[in-house]
Amino acid sequence: GQGDRDAAGNLKARDAGLKRLAEIREMVAANPDKFELATTADDAARIKAAGRKSVYISMENAYPLEQDPSLLSFYYKQGLRMLSLAHTGHNDFADSAGMGTAPEGEHGGLSEKGRALIEQANRLGILIDQSHASNAVFDQMLALSKAPIVLSHSGAYDVFKHSRNIDDTRIRALAAKGGVIHVNSLGGYLIDTGATPAYRAEQRKLFEQFGGRRNMSEEQRAQARAQLAALDKKHGIRKADFDDYMRHMLHIIKVAGWEHSGLGADWDGGGGVAGYEDIAALPKVVQALLDAGYSDTQVQAILGGNTVRVMREAQALADPEAVKAALE
Repeated sequence: GQGDRDAAGNLKARDAGLKRLAEIREMVAANPDKFELATTADDAARIKAAGRKSVYISMENAYPLEQDPSLLSFYYKQGLRMLSLAHTGHNDFADSAGMGTAPEGEHGGLSEKGRALIEQANRLGILIDQSHASNAVFDQMLALSKAPIVLSHSGAYDVFKHSRNIDDTRIRALAAKGGVIHVNSLGGYLIDTGATPAYRAEQRKLFEQFGGRRNMSEEQRAQARAQLAALDKKHGIRKADFDDYMRHMLHIIKVAGWEHSGLGADWDGGGGVAGYEDIAALPKVVQALLDAGYSDTQVQAILGGNTVRVMREAQALADPEAVKAALE
């Protein structure tokens, strides 16, 4: 999460990012029978064949790099292979798309600092992720990046006009450059849920009374869910369902092509919709795609093959000298 953008805030973010990076690596190291750190496109198939889960490290929001962007090389050495520049607010690198209505831009898209970060990511073969950034960032990112880019969790603006979603013209431009858009399943990005500013304010207060989402015990989470359900009922909040998700999915596949589409659930950020709450429901997506006429080969590409392909392309375009220097 993004905090203050002053010197103290940037230092706090730097340390939080490095701490999370260490936690991921420690989790993998402590469970070698279950997980393996993946750093190349080819690792996915090899690790799956060995009966383990692949752990690819990404950073959502480059805010932890504001204090020292050169830390990207260290993150790369430790396994980072995907980077998005912004989250729900503007930062030193890029403008955000906001949370419904696009806010006035701070940089007109990318800042010079953001352009330099993209160039560094290209040299290292790190996938660049546009999700959460503004339309201007999309246009500039697509033009600047030497490698295809991805949208890790975005919806279709032409299905639901939300500032976090991307329009058909840009989806086609993404596909033309070889990129991949992964369809988000956070309900508020799929439909108009009826969430008003007043509702969002009450929702924030609800979680604040528990010390924030990250600090709750299991008992507190249960209490928060019950209170949130009551709050939703009070404000008449509509819940997105599986059909809403598939409406975005099928539209995006039609516009981008199956070669440029993927899954980007956002379950950890409050995503998931009625009938598609977690990973156990993935077979429903497979069946829906098969029912829509897509072949096994096309479905396998959408489930992950396209992502592996675009990662391979980004890594093939990396500067070998930059990679060598980062790994030393």
